[in-house]
Amino acid sequence: MLKAIGIVGSPRKGGNTEILVSHCLKAIAEEGLATELVHLAGLNISGCNGCGYCFAHPGECSIVDDLQPVFQKMLAADVIIVGSPVYYSSAPALLRAFLERAGFMGRGKYTGKIGGPLVVARRAGQNFTFAELLFWFHIQQIINPGSIYWNVAFGREKGEVTKDEEGMRIAWEFGKNCARLAKKVRQ
Repeated sequence: MLKAIGIVGSPRKGGNTEILVSHCLKAIAEEGLATELVHLAGLNISGCNGCGYCFAHPGECSIVDDLQPVFQKMLAADVIIVGSPVYYSSAPALLRAFLERAGFMGRGKYTGKIGGPLVVARRAGQNFTFAELLFWFHIQQIINPGSIYWNVAFGREKGEVTKDEEGMRIAWEFGKNCARLAKKVRQ
């Protein structure tokens, strides 16, 4: 069975990013894929220290923390969705640390997977954050389907993102497109 993982890159649980990623995963599940929601909140994940260990030992890292189990789930998934809030026109440090290490460790291991980012902003910075994350997906050779608009939604207070009807529809259609494409690619 095809599997999709939704990684919530917010340092807080239960917020708008989680709501948006969960909504996207529901659309994916409706297409028959198994789904799993993973939170980075509460995990101890350090940024890359530039030691080069992963180049000599592909799939491994010299830093021992909570990254490895999530990395293994990414490798096992056919679809990878990464959700991020906007912090000063960027993804939060926790998510950036996770992606830089998962990227170095997984060089060449994501090729042909399907996925992309979802971004939630209070008011601005969403396009910078969306582009920042999209660059990561592209360099990992992950196939990125589109949606009806860029994968961004708006909301500040917990649950407010659900009032952004267009943003919720974007996440839904993105999930549908990811699932449909994964099924075609894996035929």
